[in-house]
Amino acid sequence: MAVGVQISDVVVPAIFDPYVQQLTQEKSRIIQSGAVVIDPQLNNSLAGGGGTFNIPSFKDLGNDADNVSGDDSAVLATPFKIGTATEIQVRLSRNNSWASMDLVSDLIAEDPMTAIANRVAAYWERRYQVVFVNTMKGVFADNAAAPAGTDTHVQNDMTFDASGAAFVAGVTNFTAEAFVDAILTMGDSMEDLRLLMVHSIVYARMIKNDLIDFVSDSTGTTRIPTFMGRTVVVDDGVPFSGGVFESWIFGASAVTSGMGAPLVPTEAIRVPAAGNGAGMETLHNRVEWAIHPVGHAYQPAYTVGGPTNATLALAASWSRIFPERKQIRIARLKTREF
Repeated sequence: MAVGVQISDVVVPAIFDPYVQQLTQEKSRIIQSGAVVIDPQLNNSLAGGGGTFNIPSFKDLGNDADNVSGDDSAVLATPFKIGTATEIQVRLSRNNSWASMDLVSDLIAEDPMTAIANRVAAYWERRYQVVFVNTMKGVFADNAAAPAGTDTHVQNDMTFDASGAAFVAGVTNFTAEAFVDAILTMGDSMEDLRLLMVHSIVYARMIKNDLIDFVSDSTGTTRIPTFMGRTVVVDDGVPFSGGVFESWIFGASAVTSGMGAPLVPTEAIRVPAAGNGAGMETLHNRVEWAIHPVGHAYQPAYTVGGPTNATLALAASWSRIFPERKQIRIARLKTREF
């Protein structure tokens, strides 16, 4: 009996690989929102060697007091220096594989490669968001800790905590007032924050309190939730504990991303002897990523394959090297929902 369409029959790597990458980017709401931007320089870094990439930059001039001009030639002005900062980005090498029948058993008489690519791209889009969430956990954990070494942050200057010691309806839970206080951590740059990422429990609270507006996408087929003009992304990977939930707010280009190409991104391998001779076909797919919070430096020594998600979520993995709060277009709101 014929086994039907096999992966190796339809997957042409030269077509499949860029299509999967394109779909992964198109499906990601954090990319589409503009909070994460694809950085061509980071793409180029991933195309070369190295596990980490150093990005030096000049700091802004300090807000030092200006001099009052005089006519005494013996009084010499003391010039100030311009400072420098070095962001450190890290390579993430990830892969997964799927048995043939898991992918194609439910294919109908449509383009099978498109169906397979859609499923692989949807998988990587979800995993990309997991990496993003864990990176943000690490950034906020660093911000909650006292600064050490070259870290320039003021402790908790990216967070407004409305959670209190016990639940009080309309006070400790998500409210418009608490949200404004969170974006106010950016001062007069508060309007730069355009994306809100919340847990589904918080999202439910927002719906119950009639805080969500919906707009249609360009196709008119999908309704996108918004709050105060900001795109809302719902993800249960956003941290919560003991009834206290975090909500994250991002500005445009708050995070940069790169997508590279492994040496062999895609392979379809058939093992005729597997299954006691029944045969097996497996699709292997590999990605090279970097997700970098602007203004930060990745701290640990690089390990082969890059850090795990658990490592990305550690405070010790990140250090803020941009001195001004407004340079970091990220904020956090903590609320108690029950």
